[in-house]
Order: sequence, then C-alpha cells, then structure tokens
Amino acid sequence: MDTERAPVRVVIVDDDQLVRMALRLVIDGEPDLTVVAEAADGDAALTVVAEQRPDVVLMDVRMPGRDGLSATRELLIRPAPPRVLMLTTFDSDDLVLGALQAGALGFVLKDTPPARILDAVRTVADGNPVLSPAATARVIAAATSPWSSHARDASREAARKQLSTLTERELDTARAIADGLGNPEIAGRLHISVATVKAHIGNLFAKLAVDNRVQIALLVRDAED
Repeated sequence: MDTERAPVRVVIVDDDQLVRMALRLVIDGEPDLTVVAEAADGDAALTVVAEQRPDVVLMDVRMPGRDGLSATRELLIRPAPPRVLMLTTFDSDDLVLGALQAGALGFVLKDTPPARILDAVRTVADGNPVLSPAATARVIAAATSPWSSHARDASREAARKQLSTLTERELDTARAIADGLGNPEIAGRLHISVATVKAHIGNLFAKLAVDNRVQIALLVRDAED
C-alpha cells in the first residue's frame, strides 16, 4: 500500500455504538485509512456523508428508521458518491442481493476477521467489488437455483468453454476468487505477488468478458457444478 497517498476517508454507519468503536479502533490503526465520521442510522449517514465527502462508507444493513439499503440507494444517486461496503451480522440471500442491487460494491459479515475487513475497505476504495466467502456462496446459490437439469448442463458447457481460454495460472486465480479470497490471500495461495494477481484478474476480465469478481465466481461454479 502506497502510504504517500492521502488516507482513505471512511464513514462508519451502525446503530450499535460498540461496533462503531471497534471498527474505528481497527481502521484508525492503519496509516492508509482514517475514520472521519460515524452515524447511527441511515438518515444520519446521509447528513455526515454530505458533510465529510468520504471515500468509503461502511454501512450496516438493518438499523432503526432508514435502513442501510435505503440509505445506500439514496447516496449512490448523488453526484460523486462514495463507495459503499455493507457490513452486517446477517447473511440471507435477500440481504446480499439487495445490497448489490442497491449499488454497494461489497458485502462483508461482521464476524469477518479484522484484517479481511481492512482489505475489503481498501479493495472497495479502489473501485473493485468484494464479497466475503459466505456472501459469495449465497449470491452464487441464489443466481443458479432452481435450475432444470438441461439448463445446468448448458450452463456448465458454456462456462467450461469460456474458462478453456485461460492459462493454468489464470484458472487458479479464478478458482481462488470463487473461494472468496482477496488479492493478498490469492497471492499467498499461489505464491505470487499481489501485482501478478492483479494482472491475472485483469486478464480474466478481458478474456471472460466480465465486469466483476462475482461473475468470475459464477463461471467457475457453473463449470464445476
């Protein structure tokens, strides 16, 4: 991480004060990240985001009054909106899909290890989508079920044809993405640099004609179903 850049400015939105305090401690402990404000509900979030112009909003889903999904939709129709990373204790299909449909770039469960939450904030700040492994699995399940046997066979063949264009290393990277790993974790698994991981992901986007990591994960799951 380039520490010469200005720190990523973060707003934390959660109705639980202890959660906000814990997140602030974790985030403010990093030289490249800083918490500029907190909010306890969606309405307050809209106000502080307008005042602080953060890069990333860590947004709880379920809160009294205006919830996180509604607040996210409102934020993202404003000029120069922040990136939104949904953070919640809930992992139902409706919430995951609702968050993504609202325009969130990421969805991470609150029991995610702090290091992964920090990695998710950085990834979203760079404009890249990120989902926790549990959320990725639920998106894939929701997007592929219920399917007929014929539809699954057709999807499997189409996915395998797309993946056949990849090099062995690119395929390994795609499988790691399907497992919900972030770039540093993929680098560790494959014993390569993060820069090389990013290069492989760029190749995946181009070769597979996809726009985000979830679409890569769906292709891998379809091919291996």
